[in-house]
Amino acid sequence: LAIKHRRYRCNNCQRVWREDLSQAVAPRQKISRTGLRWALAGLVTQHLSVSRIAEGLGVTWNTANEAVLAEGQRLLIDDPARFTGVKVLGVDEHVWRHTRTGDKYVTVIVDLTAVRDGTGTARLLDMVPGRSKAVFKTWLAEQDEQWKQGIEVVAMD
Repeated sequence: LAIKHRRYRCNNCQRVWREDLSQAVAPRQKISRTGLRWALAGLVTQHLSVSRIAEGLGVTWNTANEAVLAEGQRLLIDDPARFTGVKVLGVDEHVWRHTRTGDKYVTVIVDLTAVRDGTGTARLLDMVPGRSKAVFKTWLAEQDEQWKQGIEVVAMD
């Protein structure tokens, strides 16, 4: 699942060429698209640790972690349609880090529209470092005005 770029040399004519791997792997990436799908599914549905994912892919922890974070960013955070259809927001804080240093809380923002309508489950929209009204207000201020006008309910504790 990990990609190693290889150069080939013909012994007879001494020509050098590279295999085109653009369909299998994004430019400058070390893990194939299939490997990234497996890693994300393992992380989300099977609750695998990054260590287990790295072991399964045959790469270092840092390589696996960076690739999973980048792919999650690409698929989830950078997806312009991720806010489509949101009518009900849920906001809560969560202990994210169990260490002595740094902010250990995040503000979690979820789409509760499907829960309210009885058609599905909550969907994670974002997680923002910190836990205060100001954190949510800042996040909300960064959103599109037309989208905000479509929000019917905000559930907070």
